[in-house]
Amino acid sequence: MDDLKLTAVRHVAARTGVVVLLFGVAGYLLQAGDSQPTPSVSGGYRAVQLTPEWAPDEGRSYVVSYDSVVPVGSRAIQVPILMYHYIRTPPSPRVDPLGYRLSVSPEVFQTQMDWLSGHGYHAVNFNQVRAYFAGAAPLPSRPVVITLDDGYADLYTTALPILEAHHFTAVAYIVSGFINQRGYVTSDEVVELDRAGIEIGSHTVSHPDLARMSFASAMFQVAEAKHVLEALVAHPVLDFAYPSGRYNPDTIIALEKAGYDTAVTTAAYPLTHSLANRYTWSRVRVSGGELLPGFITSLGLSMRTVTTTRLSLEPTPFELQLQT
Repeated sequence: MDDLKLTAVRHVAARTGVVVLLFGVAGYLLQAGDSQPTPSVSGGYRAVQLTPEWAPDEGRSYVVSYDSVVPVGSRAIQVPILMYHYIRTPPSPRVDPLGYRLSVSPEVFQTQMDWLSGHGYHAVNFNQVRAYFAGAAPLPSRPVVITLDDGYADLYTTALPILEAHHFTAVAYIVSGFINQRGYVTSDEVVELDRAGIEIGSHTVSHPDLARMSFASAMFQVAEAKHVLEALVAHPVLDFAYPSGRYNPDTIIALEKAGYDTAVTTAAYPLTHSLANRYTWSRVRVSGGELLPGFITSLGLSMRTVTTTRLSLEPTPFELQLQT
């Protein structure tokens, strides 16, 4: 038993010495960085794994990471909110003109996601935006919100695999009364989307023109849809999209009373979003007919970022044993 305690003490002492030495190395790296160009970081995370020969614990990892982030503190953000509907082969514009305007082909969607990923954009949802405005967490560099309206079946069968292949989240605005109907997602798929990291938002019960409804009717549409969706995903649903972008002052009051935190429109401007206008956030409509340069231009300018340096140490099996 004494030998076991002595071994543990030696491990702790060695570990302490390593930490002291490692922080000395980190300090040197940070000082050296002051006299050299800042690392070019297009994404949110780059790491260099260090395996120093003097490490006493075999297999222990020492990681220096560089994170490019949008620092907290701004009262307004310029984050493009992209608006999609169908992700499918567009129908004939003569047979279904509305469906044609709302459809983006899988190939075009794939190309757009490829471009975003390849140029350092990071898909975020409105929970992350809330955390930013609360001062709780920065946004990653080049943030973008990808939204898909109505809850069509291809949201699950086509859009989700492409998003997952790029490690992208998104916000899916679901019409609660259309769930399990032909051509729309099922209740099980809504749950799977939520578990896959897609934020579920509300898009009313039956997709009516809220601006033409009585306050009581509008209140039912927004509150009932919220109730149905929350029962499925088992957590609050806080974000809303106005059907066809239609709303009036009473609609906003209904959203506030129902407990929503944000709402998006179909308007293209303004491009900045703040807590003050969080019930009228604009979106960038993606028609699918635009060429890639047009899509790129619609994203606007990226927000200012800063690069942070972080040192992390992965625990050894011995440490994990001591913690149990």
